[in-house]
Amino acid sequence: MTDRQRMWDERYAASDRVWSAGPNAEVERIVGGWQPDRTAQGGRGGRALDLGAGEGRHAVWLASLGWRVTAVDFSPVGLGKGEAEATRRALRVDWVVADARSWQPPEGVLFDLVLVAYLHLPEDVLSRTTRWLAPGGALVVVGHALRNLTEGVGGPSDPSLLHTLEELRVASAGLSVERCEEIVRPTEGGDAIDAVLVARRPAD
Repeated sequence: MTDRQRMWDERYAASDRVWSAGPNAEVERIVGGWQPDRTAQGGRGGRALDLGAGEGRHAVWLASLGWRVTAVDFSPVGLGKGEAEATRRALRVDWVVADARSWQPPEGVLFDLVLVAYLHLPEDVLSRTTRWLAPGGALVVVGHALRNLTEGVGGPSDPSLLHTLEELRVASAGLSVERCEEIVRPTEGGDAIDAVLVARRPAD
C-alpha cells in the first residue's frame, strides 16, 4: 500500500462521509438529463465508468438513474462505503479496487460515459480514457482549475495536480468537444473555480 492510499483510507475511515452524499451539482447538471438507454449503442443500457470514485457518491447516483456502473478507486475503505450505500438502496455497481493511473477495463469493454470528477493526479490519466469510449460515448471531467490556486478556495495546493483548459483540450484529442470552460462554484468558504470538459467520441 502506498502512502497516498494509506492517507485516503485513513481519511475515509475517520468520518461518516468526506464528500457530500449526493452528486456534485455540475456533474448532476451535465449528466442528470441523459437517458442511459438512449445513450447506449443498440439500446443495451448505458455503461458508465466512475474513475477515482472515492466514496462512490457518483457511482451510486448514476446507478439510481439506470446506468450500468463500474467504480474504480484505490481506496478499499472509500469504495466500501459506496458499496454499503448501494446495497442499502438495492443498486448494483461493479466496485473495483485499483489505481486509476494503471487500471484498464477488460478487453472489449467500452463505456457510454466516463466520469472523472475531482480526480487530481500528476500523471495524464484523461488521454487514456478516450480509448475506452463507445461510439457516441462522452468523457465528462469536473475538477479544480489551476486558477483556483490563486483566485479560488479549497482544492489541491500543488499546481501540477490542477486542470487547465488547454490541457483538457489536448487530453481529449480526437473527441468532439462540447464544453471546455471554467465555472465558479460557491462554497461556504468562498468561490471555487472549477474546470469542466464534456467531449464525445463520434458515433460510427
